[in-house]
Amino acid sequence: MTRRHAVALIPGDGIGPEVIDASLEVLEKVARLHGFALDMTRFDWSCDRYLATGRMMPEDGIDQLRPHAAILLGAVGWPARVPDAVSLHGLLLPIRKSFDQFANMRPHRLLPGATGPLKSEAFDILCIRENTEGEYSGAGGRIHVGTPAEVAVETSIFTRRGVERILRFGFEQARRRSGRLASVTKSNAQKYSMVFWDEVTEEVAADYPDVTVSRYHIDAIAARMVMAPETLDVVVASNLFGDILTDLGAAIQGGLGFAPSANINPDRSQPSMFEPVHGSAPDIAGRGIANPVATLWSAALMLDHLGEGGGRPVASRRALGRHRRGPPPHTRSGRPGLHDRCRARRGRPPVLTPFPSKGFLPWPPPRISRPSSVPRAPSPCSPSTSASRCAPCSPTLRPSRSATASSSISSSRRCAT
Repeated sequence: MTRRHAVALIPGDGIGPEVIDASLEVLEKVARLHGFALDMTRFDWSCDRYLATGRMMPEDGIDQLRPHAAILLGAVGWPARVPDAVSLHGLLLPIRKSFDQFANMRPHRLLPGATGPLKSEAFDILCIRENTEGEYSGAGGRIHVGTPAEVAVETSIFTRRGVERILRFGFEQARRRSGRLASVTKSNAQKYSMVFWDEVTEEVAADYPDVTVSRYHIDAIAARMVMAPETLDVVVASNLFGDILTDLGAAIQGGLGFAPSANINPDRSQPSMFEPVHGSAPDIAGRGIANPVATLWSAALMLDHLGEGGGRPVASRRALGRHRRGPPPHTRSGRPGLHDRCRARRGRPPVLTPFPSKGFLPWPPPRISRPSSVPRAPSPCSPSTSASRCAPCSPTLRPSRSATASSSISSSRRCAT
C-alpha cells in the first residue's frame, strides 16, 4: 500500500514560486522511485494577497494548515510593497508559534562543487535555534508615537520550559553526531535572561554525561565560525542569536542560496515547516536565475521528517541528488540556477541555458575527512584565556573530527581547541 503524506505548499513571494516549482519536479520523481505519494495543497498566501485583502493569510489559515503532515514554504516578503514586520508577523511567525515549531535546525557545510569564502572546508555545523520565544516573543509596545517623548519597549521572554526543551533537543542531536555541543549566550552583559540560560544548560548537561559542552559568548562564537569553523558541531542559541549565527553559517557555506532550514515540532503533534533561508530576492524574481539548492535541501529534510529516509537514510536524499546542479545566481559563469522546464510550466519562455550537463549533486553531500594523523596547528589560546576577549584559533591545517577536542562546560568560555 502506498504511503501518503499531506504537504501544504506556500510558494510566497519573489523567487519563492520559482524555487518551489523546481523542488516539486524533484519531489515527484523521488516519490515515484521510492513508493510513496505526496498530496500537495497549494496556498496563495503572500504579499500580493495582503495588498488585495489586508491579510497575509485568511483568519482560519492555521486551521487550514493543521491537517497536513508538513509545510514547504518558498519565501515571504516584498519590502518595497509590504513592510517586513507585517509580512513576517502575518504569516511566518504565526505558523511557527501556532504549531509549536520550537526547534529551528539549519545545517552548514560545503556541498560538492561549492566554494566558500574560507580556507577551511572541513566543517559540518548544525545550528539549533529556539524558535518560539526569546527576543522574538513580540512583547512590548510604543507610546507617544511621533513625539519627542516617544518610547519603544521590546521585552525578551525566556521560560524554563522553552529553554530546557531546546537545550534537550540540541543535546539529543549532539549525541547522534560527535558528542559535542556549544551553548551560546551573552551572559556577561545580559545578567538575567542569559545567566538563566547558562544555569539551565548546566542542569540539562548533567543528564548527558556523554556530551561535551562548551559555552560561548555570541561575539566569540561568531568569530570562531569564521576563523575555525571545523571546531564546532552542534550549536544551540536563542531566537535572535540563532538567527544571526545561521546567516553567518550560510555565508561560509557559499551563500544564502545553499542554506536550508527546518522548523520542527519534535513530537509531531502539529505540522513542521521547511523553507530555504534566502528570502524572496525581489530583484531577481522572474528572471530564472534563482538557485533552488536551498529549497531542495529543505525538501530533503522534510522527507527525513516524514520518515521517507529515516529507515533508508540514503534512498530519499540520493534520489534528490539526481537533480542536476546549477550554479548560484551572480556566479562567474552567469548560468542559471533553475531549469527552463520550470519556467515553461509557469508559462514563461526559456531565456537562459539549462543546468550544465556535467555531473549530479550527491545527497547528502559527503563529509570531508582528513587523516587522523594530520597534526594540529598550535592554538594561541591558553587555558586561562577568556574566549569572550581572545581571537579564536586559526589553524593552518584542517584537523579531522577525531583530532578536534572540546573544552568541558565552564564559565571561562575558553576556545574549544
